[in-house]
Amino acid sequence: MWKKLLQQNSGTLIYSLLLVVVPVVVSSGLGFWLYRNQELMHSLTPEQMLLYYLLISLTMAFALTPTTFVALATGFFVGWEGFPGVVIAYGAAALIGYQMARLIDQGKLERLLHQFPKAEGIRDELRSQSWSLIILTRISPVLPFAFMTFVLSLVRVPRMRFLVASMVGMLPRTLFFFWVGTQAQDLLALLQNPNAGTSGKLLMGGLVVISFGGLYVLLNRAFKKALAKSA
Repeated sequence: MWKKLLQQNSGTLIYSLLLVVVPVVVSSGLGFWLYRNQELMHSLTPEQMLLYYLLISLTMAFALTPTTFVALATGFFVGWEGFPGVVIAYGAAALIGYQMARLIDQGKLERLLHQFPKAEGIRDELRSQSWSLIILTRISPVLPFAFMTFVLSLVRVPRMRFLVASMVGMLPRTLFFFWVGTQAQDLLALLQNPNAGTSGKLLMGGLVVISFGGLYVLLNRAFKKALAKSA
């Protein structure tokens, strides 16, 4: 199965790898640029802000900027009035990434899974639990946004359910990082250490535990149900 997966889905796998690596590289350079151009960011007009939200939707969708980076920077430069725009931008980025994954895959993974009924059964079980699956992946501050968008689209999660659950799952960590951004005095210090001390680290650790613990239970249940049906 794994050999066929690599042979038939090489483009998909390369794209998914880039979704993990690229945000780290680009955000480092962008953070330095923002630091050197802070006056520009503080003086954006309403029209420029709309353009900004459109831009971050695209950069998040194509894994150029992590969602955490966007929340921190927007909170720092814009304040709470920018929060609704960021939430909408998250949703737009999720839909763009979802559609891009479908275009790149073009049903290759679906056709491959048909050859392996057990794997297809596991996928079907995960799809039946898609509300929980999406929310648990979005809650975690360590699971890359664009990469998980790509993975979830391949599970064939319904588009609107994917959008709503993504936005709900992103809210806890978005609120936290946005608040951290509004409290910061120095941009570079904020981007280098965004966890706001011990309480922030405990909160992020708690979200990671909830996410990974919930995903473990969900995946384990899906495996057992799929195997029981195929027995």
